[in-house]
Amino acid sequence: MAKIVGVFNGQDIHEVVLTSQTGVSVAILTYGALIRDWRVPVAGEMRPVVLGFDEFSSYPDHSPYFGAIAGRVANRIGGARFTLDGAVYDLPANEGPNHLHGGPEGIAHQIWRIAEESETSVTLTLFSPDGAMGYPGNLEIAVTYRLEGNRLEIDFAAETDRPTPVNIVQHNYFNLMGLGDVLDHRLSFAAGAYTELGEGQIPTGAILPTKGTELDFREARTMRQTDGSGQKIDCNFVLDTRRDQTEPVAMAEAPDGSLTLRIYTDQPGLQVYNGWKLDVAVSGLDGAHYHAFSGLCLEDQNFPDAINNPHFPSSVVTPEELYRHWCAIEIG
Repeated sequence: MAKIVGVFNGQDIHEVVLTSQTGVSVAILTYGALIRDWRVPVAGEMRPVVLGFDEFSSYPDHSPYFGAIAGRVANRIGGARFTLDGAVYDLPANEGPNHLHGGPEGIAHQIWRIAEESETSVTLTLFSPDGAMGYPGNLEIAVTYRLEGNRLEIDFAAETDRPTPVNIVQHNYFNLMGLGDVLDHRLSFAAGAYTELGEGQIPTGAILPTKGTELDFREARTMRQTDGSGQKIDCNFVLDTRRDQTEPVAMAEAPDGSLTLRIYTDQPGLQVYNGWKLDVAVSGLDGAHYHAFSGLCLEDQNFPDAINNPHFPSSVVTPEELYRHWCAIEIG
C-alpha cells in the first residue's frame, strides 16, 4: 500500500512499490507520477537500473526529469509558441527561447492522485486545467503502470474539452550496470531515419536517413568513440512503420551481458539522450554520483515540435477523441 515519503507545497507525497513474481520491484511517487527506483535481481543482488534519489526531497530542485511523466507536451516546442485553429499560444520558455517538457510547472512537477493500486499495478490521475502552462483546454490524464515478471507496461490516456497538443512521455534514465557510464551499452533501434535538428535542438522539419551517419544504430553497437570519448546523442529517431507491438523498437545490452532492455511502443518516434549533460549536485540512489553519460533516456513519443511541423505526425487531440499511448519495457 502507498506510504507517505515527503511533502510538497503542503501536500503529502506517496510512494507505491510494485513487485513481481520474478523479484523485480518498481517504486513510483505521486510527484510527477515518476519511477523513483527500479530494481532487478542479478546474481543474487538487487541492481538499480534507473537513475533516481533515495529521498523525495532531492527531486524538486535536483532532478533532470528522473523517471517522470513529462508533458503536457514532452520534448521541445520551438520559440515556446504554436498556432492552433487560428489562435496563437505563448508558453513559458524554460530552455533558452524554447519550451521543454511542458514547462517549469508541467505535469512532471504536479502531484498526481492514486486512483487504483495493487501489488502489481497502479493507476494515477491528474487534472490539468485550461491555461495551465499556456495550453488550451481542460485535460484529464491517467497513467497505469502494470508489472508482470520482468516487463513493465505503461498505458497513458487523456481527454480534453478543447483541441490541444498532447505528447505524454515516461522519462527514465537507464543504466543496466547500476553505476558508471553507459557508453559501453550495446544499442540498436528500429529506425532508418531521424528528424534533423537546428539551433536549440529544434527540428528543421527535414527527415533524413541514418545510413552512413553516426546515428545509425540499426546494427547493435556502443556509443564509445574510437578515442575513448563518448558520442553525444540527443535526437529523435523516426521508428520504422513496418512493425507491430510484438517487435521491440529499441534494445540495450549491459556491457557484461547480464541484462538486456527491450522497449515496445505504438508511438512514431524515439528520443534518445545519453545523458552527456548530466551533472547532479546531490547523491543519487545508494549514494551514487551522476555525471556525464551516467544514464540513457529512451523516450518513445511523438516527434519534437510536431505542433509547428504540419508534415510530422499530429500531436493535436480534440474532444471527439481519446489520447492513447502504450509502451512496455522489459529488463532481464
